[in-house]
Amino acid sequence: MRFIFGFLSGLIGLLAGWFGLAFLVVALAGTGPGDEGATAMGAFFNIGPIGGLVGFIAGVWLFTKIGVVRANTPSLDAERSSAATRPPMRISRPFAVSLLVLVAGIAWWTWYEFIRSPYLTHGYMTLDLQFRLPPGMSLPPHKDDVQLDVQEGNGHAIGGLDESWRAHDGDRQVILASYSLMYKTSQRVVSLALPGVAPETWRLDLSSDPDPTPGYSGWRASSSDSATKIEMNFRLRADR
Repeated sequence: MRFIFGFLSGLIGLLAGWFGLAFLVVALAGTGPGDEGATAMGAFFNIGPIGGLVGFIAGVWLFTKIGVVRANTPSLDAERSSAATRPPMRISRPFAVSLLVLVAGIAWWTWYEFIRSPYLTHGYMTLDLQFRLPPGMSLPPHKDDVQLDVQEGNGHAIGGLDESWRAHDGDRQVILASYSLMYKTSQRVVSLALPGVAPETWRLDLSSDPDPTPGYSGWRASSSDSATKIEMNFRLRADR
């Protein structure tokens, strides 16, 4: 048991030293634009192991210093009978509890980030959106007049209008847009606002961790109480 707690203490020290030194190097490097990724990789894989080795040694040393204490002698007679011997050693309960709490926290974080990852299984996925205006309604003259938002859980997806954002479906004008989805969530809402038109919203009927769709969905009206009746459809593509 003492060996297990000593190893866990060293392991936590290894992780703290590895990540701590890597983050310190990145913070002090003062990289220019575009160099952050290379610096972070170099710091993590080339310099981080040095901090990990020092941290492991420090963790084991800390365990031997405060993690192992001498047991109290149970009685005066026992103390006299063992006067020539030193009291037995035991693991400090506060140290053991603190160590187990840290290990449980790290295990939970690892499970959350790498096993139950909040990110989509397919990685970043592209959401293509099409908005079909009612007959006779014209597109705004500038794409800056189109206000689009895709809510993804508690955040907002990254994207917007395509370079060729104008299209048509017969005699009806169409707005094209693309967004990048990344998080597992069952709450995805699209909103569109045009000049002089009340904002409209659509809830995407996708699972929290969706697969790519075979094509565009059918056209659907918004859930807003609007007289404009703009229709939307979408498709989801995997980036890898």
